[in-house]
Amino acid sequence: MKNTVNREIAENLLAALGKQDWKQLQSLMYPNVQWTLPGTGAISGTAVGVDAVIDRFQAIGNGNVSTKLQHILVGQHGLTITLHNTATALDGRILDEHLASVLTVEDGLIIQIDTYISDVPMMEQFFAK
Repeated sequence: MKNTVNREIAENLLAALGKQDWKQLQSLMYPNVQWTLPGTGAISGTAVGVDAVIDRFQAIGNGNVSTKLQHILVGQHGLTITLHNTATALDGRILDEHLASVLTVEDGLIIQIDTYISDVPMMEQFFAK
């Protein structure tokens, strides 16, 4: 049963992001959720707290990033989603990355997100500070 719940969390997360439903997204996470992203770009580092995590999702959305789900991988204590993100900025900067986000789930809520990116320098350039 736990693995079914975890899969549903991933599906609900992706649906909320697709609709930019920040209230639904908030309902899936602990208030003190943390999200780590590699690099030194504007969206890099550790976002702490649900508001900071939602701000990061909004920043990514503001970059007109197209996200394509590749896989949902279910584990005993959480799940991993693999995605392909693409975008082109008005000034010609390109984003074309594959990523995996490991979501640690506790009591049915996301407590930690750790994201691994295929091309960190590209992400840093696209989301320059």
